[in-house]
Amino acid sequence: MRRIIDLSLTIEDNMPSHKLFQRPVITTHLSHESSKAFNLGVPGDAMTFQTNFIAMLDHVGTHVDAYRHVNPHGATVDEMPLERFVGKAVCFDLRHIPDLGEITRSDMEMAEAKAGVKVDGHIVLLCTGFHKRTYPGLDCVWKNPLLTVEATRWLHERGSMMHGVEGPSTDKPTDNIFAQHRLCRDLGMSHWEWLVNLEELLGKGEFEFFGVPLKFKGGSGSPVRAFAIVAD
Repeated sequence: MRRIIDLSLTIEDNMPSHKLFQRPVITTHLSHESSKAFNLGVPGDAMTFQTNFIAMLDHVGTHVDAYRHVNPHGATVDEMPLERFVGKAVCFDLRHIPDLGEITRSDMEMAEAKAGVKVDGHIVLLCTGFHKRTYPGLDCVWKNPLLTVEATRWLHERGSMMHGVEGPSTDKPTDNIFAQHRLCRDLGMSHWEWLVNLEELLGKGEFEFFGVPLKFKGGSGSPVRAFAIVAD
């Protein structure tokens, strides 16, 4: 048996976003009631419809960073190969990491042993329980943990070029150093941010992960519908 686990945050009007970014605006553009004025369909069977207006940055909700996000010479999201956004994955249990805590190399080593999967080119998802603790309060913007540069190098040494976290960033919101993002820029790595439901992946071993972006021309990132397929 195989099961699909949805790892995506619902995109809503005025939902929380990164401290530097505007919240999205989502509203009804045309409703079933207002579209009656087009007189579509046939007598006795009108054809009405709804459309929504969406105004948002390409880094809202569950999203992936393109290389261009932090590298002025990096590939945009439409230039990156689709293969980068899917693949074999493992989820690390890091629920002992507190808000504003730091995920270290030692944490990664212990989590790998606990997961029972040796990282070898895997996408690595990091479950700290942060989303369940904080969302949708303001703590979800201001208290996410840090993936340290040592832990990021640990991933790179094992061929893991993509990883994913629960909060709005892999860097602490309490500083403006962005050491993890800068290292990803230098190593050609990237990540998904604001993943949810990662607890459901703990203890599942290796699984298939999908976090494919929209094909925005020149996009610095994109919302994704992230999900995993696990064997039950």
